[in-house]
Amino acid sequence: MSAYTKVWVSLLIGLVLAQTGASLLMPRGAALTIASDLIQGALLLVATGAYLTNVPRSRCPTFQIRLFWILMSMGMLFWLAYQGMWNYFEVFKRQDVPNPFLGDVVLFLHLVPMIAALAVLPHLHEEERDERVRMLDFALLLTWWVFIYVYAVIPWQTVEVDASTYSANFNFAYLTEKLVLLGALIILAYTATAGWRRLYVQLLGASTLYASSSYIANSAIAHHLYYSGSLYDIPLTVSIAWMAAVPLLAPRLQLSYSKPSRPLLGVWITRLSMFALFSLIWAAVRSELNAAVPDSVRAFRVTVSLLAMVVMGVVVFWRQRLLREELSQLLERSWRSFDDLKQLQDKLIQSEKLASLGQLVGGAAHEINNPLTAMLGYSDLLSTLKLPPQEQLQAAQIGEQVRRTTTLVASLLTFARRAPAQLASVDINSVLQTALRLLTPQLEAEGSSVRLELAPSLPPVLADSNQILHVCIHLAGQIRNRRNRETLSTLFIRTHSEDELVLVDFSCYDGSYGAPPPPLSFTSALNSDGANKPSTLSLNACCRIVEEHGGQLLEPAAPANAAFRMELHTATGSGRVSSFASSRAAVRNSS
Repeated sequence: MSAYTKVWVSLLIGLVLAQTGASLLMPRGAALTIASDLIQGALLLVATGAYLTNVPRSRCPTFQIRLFWILMSMGMLFWLAYQGMWNYFEVFKRQDVPNPFLGDVVLFLHLVPMIAALAVLPHLHEEERDERVRMLDFALLLTWWVFIYVYAVIPWQTVEVDASTYSANFNFAYLTEKLVLLGALIILAYTATAGWRRLYVQLLGASTLYASSSYIANSAIAHHLYYSGSLYDIPLTVSIAWMAAVPLLAPRLQLSYSKPSRPLLGVWITRLSMFALFSLIWAAVRSELNAAVPDSVRAFRVTVSLLAMVVMGVVVFWRQRLLREELSQLLERSWRSFDDLKQLQDKLIQSEKLASLGQLVGGAAHEINNPLTAMLGYSDLLSTLKLPPQEQLQAAQIGEQVRRTTTLVASLLTFARRAPAQLASVDINSVLQTALRLLTPQLEAEGSSVRLELAPSLPPVLADSNQILHVCIHLAGQIRNRRNRETLSTLFIRTHSEDELVLVDFSCYDGSYGAPPPPLSFTSALNSDGANKPSTLSLNACCRIVEEHGGQLLEPAAPANAAFRMELHTATGSGRVSSFASSRAAVRNSS
């Protein structure tokens, strides 16, 4: 327990001991009344301050938890205001509190924010749309709760003054309110876990002590046994101190943990709000048909019922409008998800075709290499013969094209090979040249141009060459798909190094080979599992491969530019290779 908490707890214990000593040692009279009222006022002031200390954002990891402490603080402020009104009569004016007392409405309302704080369900986390609908349901319930007090109690206080009927109705309404609070705490203490359960249990204990002691005090008032500072005030004071100690112990209860929301709770809250709305009709009809009450009270209740219907009807209309908007958005997202699934299905079919093509390429590679080897041998044999210059040139061209075809087949085999990842020192320039050889037929068919700007003496990177080849081909394909075909923009690939990183930039620009492209600022890092996810599934797979290699993919600051940057770590030694391989294996196993 921190020194700050110890001071607050010591202050609460001191006030309780002061109340106990005053009730036991001081005789009945004005001095005891003043001392008791001031002690209870100071105790409520300390309790309100204790709840307000938990309101700052630094102590509230979620909005629901912060709203919980705000509403609890409001309840304590109402309670403090009621005690201040009570002290005004007994301490300053030195007279008994009148009956009926206008401050009773403040006493009744001080439990309403506390019930609302429990209805927020701070120990659960839920989606934004559920939270907004839930808050409107709470507004309906709170409006109905205030209506009950105005309907049952206020007429006998202002319209047709009747002290006995007023006291009976107020005590019944206040007792019902306390029972609702206790019932809510019992349910939450049963359903919550960890620190939240202990918090609800503490609040339940303090509220039970307060409800029972106030009920006993009301019974004593009815039998003319109660007076301010009497022994009946001791358990009341202990319950207030206990209530004030709860927020002081909250930082030690690990309240940051929250369980997923349960749909059943939201269903029951919605049903209760609808019941509250329809009960207004019953209240208005009952008032109109009840001939036992005066006409003025009957008219007042009917008017209050109609006004409450208007207020709650507006809330219901707002709630339905919100649900309609959410339903429209849900349908739109469903259609979009359906379209995405269809696209994903097409991509999976295409991937299966490519996988089958890779198997065919692997099976036919040797059959293709045999005639190529024969053609290469005959072309070399022709080049050794004494042929005319034109025929000698044609033989050399045949050999060059055969070697090019052989290299292309070898690259295709490397690309289609299904082998476990093997980390090694890789020359990224060689990987890019292989990727360009694979892309050249497509580029030539499209009439596209490509520009390679490879940094000399580039340090090797620690990677799997086959996987990085896949990434390079896909990123180049992304740039080709996004480029402006009308202006015949050029695919540009550049490599360079910074510190212990090798950077590969993929972009496109308008202009000839002689004009260098403008530099781009790559500031937006893609994350395969984070907030800034890639836009496509295949690009997300590339991002994951680069992340497993210890690097990252970045996009330029301007989203309109079709460009990517791949960052990879350099291979600085065998120790780094082994450590990186073990970390990558851990990532693979965890996924």
